[in-house]
Amino acid sequence: MPALSTLLFWDQMARELLPKRGSDTEKEWVGREVIINPGHDWGDHPEYQSKAFKILGLPEDGTLAEYVKVKAEYLHPKPAHLTWEQAAALPLAGLTAYRALFTKGKATKGDKVLVTGAGSGTGTFALQWALAAGCQVFVTSGSGEKIDRAKQIGAAAGVNYKAQDWAENLQHLAGGFDVIIDSALGEGFAKLPDICNPGARIVFFGGTAGNIPELNGRKIFWKQLQIIGTTMGTNDEFKAMVEFVNKHQVVPVVDEVFPFTDAEKAIHKMANSSQFGKIVLTA
Repeated sequence: MPALSTLLFWDQMARELLPKRGSDTEKEWVGREVIINPGHDWGDHPEYQSKAFKILGLPEDGTLAEYVKVKAEYLHPKPAHLTWEQAAALPLAGLTAYRALFTKGKATKGDKVLVTGAGSGTGTFALQWALAAGCQVFVTSGSGEKIDRAKQIGAAAGVNYKAQDWAENLQHLAGGFDVIIDSALGEGFAKLPDICNPGARIVFFGGTAGNIPELNGRKIFWKQLQIIGTTMGTNDEFKAMVEFVNKHQVVPVVDEVFPFTDAEKAIHKMANSSQFGKIVLTA
């Protein structure tokens, strides 16, 4: 075990590190329990990242290591109510979902929110954030088991996106959505404007199912819809996310914890999309 105890975990986009004893590079943080914002050099404009923006682990070396050095500005106090495994699950996926839902999606209490792909790290966080904010949340998944897990957390209902009439079923259940959080795109994206309420926001940050398909532009302009792309988030948003977690005592969903020696097993599980929530590696 290294002198600076660490807890490592994988995310779909990057590797993140959570030190148990602060940073060995900044004396003011020694002895404090912190988590790291993995998005660095965002830039001056809050609406978009600068050309210098990078994610810890991409393109530079990541945290699949005993030690990592980051600037003190990217260290934030670890929520005291979380275990190290729970806190390790928070940074990248949590920040991505937080910005998508609140900064870009402008979700507020009482909104009807749809989260596609429940069970992914970002999808699970979007579900938890929306519920904590007082939204009514619906989900989609290709797994009935994952839909049931989402409902156990607090989702109002869910549908299987493999069904031909999944969008119609959602429309029947919810009546329409104010915010939709999507990380898949693909052919199914074309149905999202149909189930939006007027003035709704569709926010996406991934494309695991392909590109944006042909859309009916008339529905978009007549309903005054917004289709918004987003990536990661600012350091201020990371701080706000941590405050949100503390205020609402949110506990990230950890699917499974693997020892570092079983990292390959953890990666295979993530590649198969069989997890619900985050996968954590411990050193």
